[in-house]
Amino acid sequence: MKTIQEINEKIRQGKVVVVTAEEMVDLVRKKGEAKAAKEVDVVTTGTFGPMCSSSIYLNFGHPSPRMKIGGGTCFLNGVPAYTGLAAVDVYLGATAIPPNDPGNLFYPGEFSYGGGHVIEELVNGKHVLLEATSHGTDCYPRKHLKTYFSLKDINEAVLFNPRNCYQNYNVAVNSSEKILYTYMGVLKPNFGNANFCSAGILSPLLRDPEYRTLGIGTKIFLCGTCGYIAWHGTQHNPCVERTPDGIPKRPAGTLAVIGNLKMMSGEFVRGASFVGYGVTLVVGIGIPIPVVDEKIAFWCGLPAERMYAPVVDYSTSYPQRKPDILGEVSYAELFSGRIKLGSRTISTGSLSSFFMARKIAGILKGWIADRKFELTEPVASLPGKESGIHFKGLETKEKHQ
Repeated sequence: MKTIQEINEKIRQGKVVVVTAEEMVDLVRKKGEAKAAKEVDVVTTGTFGPMCSSSIYLNFGHPSPRMKIGGGTCFLNGVPAYTGLAAVDVYLGATAIPPNDPGNLFYPGEFSYGGGHVIEELVNGKHVLLEATSHGTDCYPRKHLKTYFSLKDINEAVLFNPRNCYQNYNVAVNSSEKILYTYMGVLKPNFGNANFCSAGILSPLLRDPEYRTLGIGTKIFLCGTCGYIAWHGTQHNPCVERTPDGIPKRPAGTLAVIGNLKMMSGEFVRGASFVGYGVTLVVGIGIPIPVVDEKIAFWCGLPAERMYAPVVDYSTSYPQRKPDILGEVSYAELFSGRIKLGSRTISTGSLSSFFMARKIAGILKGWIADRKFELTEPVASLPGKESGIHFKGLETKEKHQ
């Protein structure tokens, strides 16, 4: 048994042993989890993929004369931001698009510009056009504002993502006769392809599937700087079927994360447009897993062959809210480029970049080894598999009851 305090002391002394999750698989295969638990102090993970439930909030400071943007309108490069917070606080979601620019929502083949792209441009130091209106008050009389700003010009800019870092997710296929344009990318008819979105063996929540070492307040790598787990994410669903090793076989836990947008790097924040669907934000996250015991070493050393994802038919499961799971495949199969589904062999494609996930895990490893990053004790736990929490879908009702 080790404690986070003991591991931090080894970091301060420059004696910490830190490996990536990819390296831990090889180590556990060669030496077993007992020896690996003694030798290794920290395992680093990484993921870099589209995460729609991402956003920023900004405080502009007041112009002269003062203005109450709150309750009025605000557009950032033509993309609407939510103003119902306060006088000069606004909130921009990654999936927001201009009201007069349907883009790829209605014209497959075209690409939209939206909130995710605005966030990327801000992180890259570019100026963004702010257009705002207000009804005006005695204390905040200004009614119109049009100006350009960059991150260095405003008070606060915070990345706050209500749902990131999904713990396992669907493999999307399409059994119908027509092309489907989805948040999982373009799905070809008649099982023409299978898309997935996971870093597999580097995926953070697959390496601590019961959230034993992370929770609210855990310090993480977030888009090139330090961020924190703020809460469990929306659609957090820990009570799902698991493998004998304890790994979820269905979409399970999620994280809400927060960090200083001004400190982030454009390398790890990318706006993206999905043909026929809409806009999102590609986010880079890395989480350190302290190897406090053999169980954590065991989980961190599991190979891709022992992690499974469900194959879901998006032609039936997503127009209607009903599960249509056609089978399960391992991440080893997914990353091989082909999966077997009955008598079919289907080509796979990942929406998540393993190259970037590996880079993030390596950067975080370097920060820890160079004594630039210490671990944090969670201030509260995340709801786990014993919590009774299940994902709920909305049941529509014609009349108020």
